Amino acid sequence: MAEVVSSDNIEGVYVVTPQVYDDERGFFVETYRREWIPSGSREMVQANRGDRQSGCIVGLHYHLHQADYWYVPFGTVRVVLHDLRTGSPTEGATQHTDLDGNDHRGIYIPPGVAHGFATLTDATITYLVDNYYNPADELGVIWNDPEIGADWGLQEPILSTRDQSNPRRNDIDGAVRPHYGLRK
Repeated sequence: MAEVVSSDNIEGVYVVTPQVYDDERGFFVETYRREWIPSGSREMVQANRGDRQSGCIVGLHYHLHQADYWYVPFGTVRVVLHDLRTGSPTEGATQHTDLDGNDHRGIYIPPGVAHGFATLTDATITYLVDNYYNPADELGVIWNDPEIGADWGLQEPILSTRDQSNPRRNDIDGAVRPHYGLRK
């Protein structure tokens, strides 16, 4: 049975440590079950995989209408989360969680929580989403915003042009600012 722990920092975030079954042949692990995520999670409808070299930062991204579930089968990543949701009991909170291919933990990220990761080693990350890709719901906030105070664990990260040009938290337009409890 998986251990599901609610975040002390950000409302609606869950860290999952699944049961690992191993023997002389190797191991088996269930990486995700919908029933593990309380509070009305929706069915995940798309699975994605990203392979990144050590030293990359991806994010911070957020969605108004999509939740993510991340799992790292190989390597080590530092996950950075920041609650952008107006009216959330944890609005403005930042959380750091390291996921490693050896510990088999996953993390559920609700809509409105900005999320990104830094590859501390070469890594593979898989993520499930509960909405199909929608470019209009692909939003971002600058990775090094001092208001967020992220500790990425990297000195000179490799970043995409998009991630370098996202707005600061305080400059996010009200039309794309997430609100706690609202989801279409």
